[in-house]
Amino acid sequence: MVSKVFEHPFDLTKVRLQSQVLDATARFNGPIDCLVQTWQKEGVRGLYRGLPAPIAGAMAENASLFLAYGELQNVIRRVTHRSAEDKLPLHNLALAAAGAGCITSFILTPIELVKCKMQVQMLAPQAAGASPRTLPGPIAVLMSVIRTNGVRGLWLGQTGTLIRETGGTAAWFTTKEYVASLLLARRNATDTELRPWESALSGAVAGAAFNLALFPADTVKSTMQTAEELRPAAVGALSVRPKATFGGTFVELYRAQGIRGLYAGCGITVARSIPSSALIFLIYDGLKKYLG
Repeated sequence: MVSKVFEHPFDLTKVRLQSQVLDATARFNGPIDCLVQTWQKEGVRGLYRGLPAPIAGAMAENASLFLAYGELQNVIRRVTHRSAEDKLPLHNLALAAAGAGCITSFILTPIELVKCKMQVQMLAPQAAGASPRTLPGPIAVLMSVIRTNGVRGLWLGQTGTLIRETGGTAAWFTTKEYVASLLLARRNATDTELRPWESALSGAVAGAAFNLALFPADTVKSTMQTAEELRPAAVGALSVRPKATFGGTFVELYRAQGIRGLYAGCGITVARSIPSSALIFLIYDGLKKYLG
């Protein structure tokens, strides 16, 4: 929850940059311009638009992620006939982390769907002469999705989340473990307890690795989840045709702006993930040491 509060304005910027890839004219020239425009037009409240959804989901997301990661390690130990005290090699940790990411993606997609829709509310086109819009809250957005597309509609963009979380989480945990092992070896530590700065540093590097691993999958997901708000005419025109797919949206983004479009918002995402991930592992390792 601490990390979500810290990173949300940067995540909002990332989503808004991703959502404009298919637009004929870009609203923002880059992350700084997006932050400045949001601040000037919407204030502090605008920078934190959509925050309730990730705050509410942060506990479920990280609890399931770390729990699944630990339990899958135990499964691998049983299968490979290792004792509970044995530390698994990196390739086994990567397998456990990928499985944990896969499981967590199904919890995360509805949370991110609501968050992304709220983050682009102020960018949605409005009819000329229309009265000032009333922006719905997270519960209203959630119920609107269910009314329009059914419960299944909450998992719009699941393929993108699944790819990002499976590969990204594998990179996240293994990078953290690898850097932590280097730091422990550097000071010839006989125990496996990390100092606070070591937890933060290894977590920071892991945060960068997570987002660099499969960022285009996140861009496709965000584009699919915000299409109804930002391109309603296109959505209406597609009502008699098959709904947007992950592959089709990927190709559309690539045709629009190439590799650059698929990595829209990547720079600011990596920049915010470094301190955010450092916070997560600093707090997690600290609580683990305290609680046992």
